[in-house]
Amino acid sequence: MNTEVRQFVVDSLEQMNYDVSGVDDDTTLGPAGLDLESLAVAELAVRVEDKYGVKFGEDEAEEMAGMTLGEFVVAVTERLDLAKTSGQAE
Repeated sequence: MNTEVRQFVVDSLEQMNYDVSGVDDDTTLGPAGLDLESLAVAELAVRVEDKYGVKFGEDEAEEMAGMTLGEFVVAVTERLDLAKTSGQAE
């Protein structure tokens, strides 16, 4: 599942006009990495929410900006697993 989520996130970033060449699991989403601004982090979160049915709180945007791509993928996958085990996701 991590591979699928990672590919979706990278594809989404590319659609949002970010340069994803050379991006790996250690690339941060915020400063010193992809340099996503808060609105871009929010847009990425919404795309992930729409695709996978997971939710991120409004207060998590700053935390997400500090994550690496790998950490963000793990966070999404953990939310998916949690939703499945609690019967909230299909």
